[in-house]
Amino acid sequence: MQLKTLVAAIPIRQIIGAIDRSVESIAYDSRRVQRNGMFVALRGEKKDGHHFIDQAIEKGASVIVTEHEGAYPRATFLVVENTRTALADLSAVFYRYPARNLKLAAVTGTNGKTTTTFLIKHICEAAGLRCGLIGTVRYEIGERVLPALRTTPESLDLAELLAQIRDAGCRAAAMEVSSHALAQDRTRGLEWNVAVFTNLTQDHLDFHGTMASYFEAKAKLFTQLGAQQKKRTPVAIVNIDDRYGEQLLNKIDKNVRIITYGRSIRADFRASNPRVEFSGTSYQLDARGKSYLVRVPLIGTFNVSNSAAALAATNALGINLRDAVLSIGKSPQIPGRLELVPAKRQFQVFVDYAHTPDALGNVLRTLRELEPHRLITVFGCGGDRDRQKRPMMGDIVDQYADYAIITSDNPRTEDPDAIITEIEKGVRSTRYEKITDRTNAIDRAVALAQPRDIVLIAGKGHENYQEFADYTVPFDDVQVARRAIANHPVEF
Repeated sequence: MQLKTLVAAIPIRQIIGAIDRSVESIAYDSRRVQRNGMFVALRGEKKDGHHFIDQAIEKGASVIVTEHEGAYPRATFLVVENTRTALADLSAVFYRYPARNLKLAAVTGTNGKTTTTFLIKHICEAAGLRCGLIGTVRYEIGERVLPALRTTPESLDLAELLAQIRDAGCRAAAMEVSSHALAQDRTRGLEWNVAVFTNLTQDHLDFHGTMASYFEAKAKLFTQLGAQQKKRTPVAIVNIDDRYGEQLLNKIDKNVRIITYGRSIRADFRASNPRVEFSGTSYQLDARGKSYLVRVPLIGTFNVSNSAAALAATNALGINLRDAVLSIGKSPQIPGRLELVPAKRQFQVFVDYAHTPDALGNVLRTLRELEPHRLITVFGCGGDRDRQKRPMMGDIVDQYADYAIITSDNPRTEDPDAIITEIEKGVRSTRYEKITDRTNAIDRAVALAQPRDIVLIAGKGHENYQEFADYTVPFDDVQVARRAIANHPVEF
């Protein structure tokens, strides 16, 4: 693409060097720069891309986008106010505005994003609307499935993914949008058909600092809906049961259509009479003046909320509600979300991603509804993340589990035993033990299980790795649990 075309897409303070150049690629990581490529210097949380401009030029960058003035004989410098917003704008142009060819559904919130996006994709596909997926677990591009590097990719990677989804013949995309992405303008320029707010509970305070700041980051998705320029009428789908959802309603532009969902009698999509069983969850949905019996093969009252959100969102995308209700009954298992580990035993083992106090409480209460003889929980907390929630997690498990094993999650640069000690401060009973090695902790929980017990392994869900200070090792809770079950003798 000609540099002149890219230059026209962004406000520029100064151009140093020739603009009669061709740009063959864009990169924000100097290690990925290609010859005749553009390097955009981003300020990260830990590193500043401006320190790697020399390296980018050595790799062959012919254009540098920077917030500082500079000049090199071999490169053209574009000086801008904000390289993050510039990257988003440049990426959209470079990949020919892929979002314009797709119906876009965004889902944000602390919990439920993954399940809701999976359900939206499933309903769309069942209705004949080919749909891509971008989220925490994986990226789905037509028939291709890629591992997810982060919930919401950087704007450049996001534009490339959306272009691939478009080129694969999809006409829609369901996407998780994280608070980090919103704070860092990764979704800048995208115009949404539907935006869903699930809930807000304590998480990511290591990044946002306060719940107020965390909420403002999430709200940004919805406050921007009213400024969309294209001929799309955006719809905001808001969980009215959540107190932050109530606050959000007052922030949304009056020209934006709002649909509420939840168990409240005021909800436009009202869910009531939930019933949770091992085979799934059912409830009554009242919407559009009609009542529907919804059956979803996912366990948990929280999946009442997630599925109601997906039904509201897909209906806003133009899918017949009755058809959506029928198709959601055949939705797939969501990886790492109350995922049942197959086993020919008289007890059940579940793996779940719950890593916040609210999510863990929801999962434990759900499993309590299944009336197990005992509920045994294996859990920990990640290192280098919000430390305030650690004793809260201990307290939640102490309230709902009959026995707990506190273990390591992703300790990262912290001492695993020190994290466990902080969790332990929230536990008042003596119905627990500490096993730092996660494999041994899972093996111990399975060995303790007796008929009609439920074992919950919480925190990592779909993840297939464990992060330490200087290295990462393969680790999959489902596979580790499978091996523990296979090694556990049947003595009933």
